[in-house]
Amino acid sequence: MMKDGRLPGAMDTGLYIAASGMMAQQVRQDQLANDLSNASTPGYKTDGSVQSSFGAMLLANTATGQTIGPINTGVQLGAPVTDLTPAALHSTGQPLDFGIAGQGFFAVRTPQGVRYTRDGQFQAAANGQLVDGQGNAVLSQNGAPIAVSAQGTVPASSLGVFNVTGVAKQGDNYFTGTAGGRGAGTVRQGELEDSAVDPVNTMVHMMTAMQTYQSGENAIQTISSTMHESATSVGSLGG
Repeated sequence: MMKDGRLPGAMDTGLYIAASGMMAQQVRQDQLANDLSNASTPGYKTDGSVQSSFGAMLLANTATGQTIGPINTGVQLGAPVTDLTPAALHSTGQPLDFGIAGQGFFAVRTPQGVRYTRDGQFQAAANGQLVDGQGNAVLSQNGAPIAVSAQGTVPASSLGVFNVTGVAKQGDNYFTGTAGGRGAGTVRQGELEDSAVDPVNTMVHMMTAMQTYQSGENAIQTISSTMHESATSVGSLGG
């Protein structure tokens, strides 16, 4: 035990706690920045992560064995969880824009296989098929490509709406999962689903995460300074 009564191990643990907290906030900042960059992306869904403690360690005085009490040993960030709650639709007046009111996903055929999306901002390809912004064919309920009429329109009923379980983000506003029948949602033509991002709230959360990160940084600097002073003091006593 040191002259001031603190335990060296407690300060080491303090470093771990501060560092793990900073890492968790950095990951959260990345998530929030990605959300903010998709504030205008139709059908975009936000991510969140649950923070929890690694657990507690029981401290004891090494000289007397007296129990001091528990201390948390760090912060861990859980796997990202996507909020799939349907957002409101807004009118665009574009005949190849489609939104799903309620639950369900559109399906598109990509080079990596079938992917699912809530982004219904589609267009006509040179071959006359309905495609998404990446040029991937949009699928009907039976998994077939959809033809665009000579007038540049597609009936809303032509688009498949899929009930998907085990949904996981794959980038480019795509999801993977297991399709199981028709989704309960209704396709509306000339409308798009809003992004789920609230820019103002996202900015507030980003500032909070940054402040928490800076608090961890300050804690590390304080602990490092204290450990240096303690080491210097021990060296003086030994001399």
